[in-house]
Amino acid sequence: MNRETTIWTILFVCGAGFLAFQAAQPRGVGQQFVVPVEVTGQLDPASGQMIPLVDGQPTDPALIRKAVRYDKAAQGDANAVWSASRTVGIWVAALLTLCVFSYLYRDNVFYKLAESIVVGVSAGYWIVLYFWQVMIAKVLVKLAPDVARYAFLPDTPVDAKADYLYVVPVILGGLVFCRLIPKIAWLGRWPLAFVVGTTAGLKLILFLNADFIQQVRSTILPFVVYAVDESGVRLNWKQSIQNMVLVVSVISSVTYFYFSVEHKGVIGRISRFGVWVLMISFGASFALTVMGRITLLTMRLQFLFDEWLGLVRM
Repeated sequence: MNRETTIWTILFVCGAGFLAFQAAQPRGVGQQFVVPVEVTGQLDPASGQMIPLVDGQPTDPALIRKAVRYDKAAQGDANAVWSASRTVGIWVAALLTLCVFSYLYRDNVFYKLAESIVVGVSAGYWIVLYFWQVMIAKVLVKLAPDVARYAFLPDTPVDAKADYLYVVPVILGGLVFCRLIPKIAWLGRWPLAFVVGTTAGLKLILFLNADFIQQVRSTILPFVVYAVDESGVRLNWKQSIQNMVLVVSVISSVTYFYFSVEHKGVIGRISRFGVWVLMISFGASFALTVMGRITLLTMRLQFLFDEWLGLVRM
């Protein structure tokens, strides 16, 4: 038995022993309970879904439906029953989380399994979502509304008319698959060029306004700010200092990237101050990113220790 096999064996034995011990406790491991709640609503004929009743809403007795909703509950709550589906879901989520954490030791088959599941489920989810939101809702409904109403979307308006202008994007979308055929692969450049050109044209004004004009406008600030209160006009020191720091920081940062003049003397000192400003900005951005990731880590640990193992009483 090699070193890696020994390590994994020890981890599995210790983990199984701890789970067995924790399962013998009153709360158990990953046990989920729900409380059945009876809900009364009215059936929507168009969508086939039940809409909860609202006070004062006109009702049709023929469309009134009753159903049962299962709300999450604690083990000791009144009328609480054990939920098999939620318990299995907790166990699957916990095991996949541990498989991802196993990468901290080294790349292994468990991490690859979790990675493959995430990628596969994500791809399947987006394929189904785009099928309904694009192929059906934006293509079939526009080109053949009667077929869409009969086969897929019963709530399609009866008076909907076909708009054959949508044939153009359908053709361009089909040309993308020409990249898979070497002889006509050049046809796939047309939809790509259309998407890139259209996106650049639509986003140019937005980015120019947000990333340039608004940035310049936010920098044009007065160094001396006055405030008016009950005692009269007074100097607002806090806002004045804030404006000075902001304007000086922006000018010094821009000066660092101005290479037409050699960075010596006054220009050199200003550019060096700009380096400090840039480093502070990058450090703050990195710290914000790290704190976001740490928050995700704590959420996963809270899930493992509270909802799965029951070690934390929240």
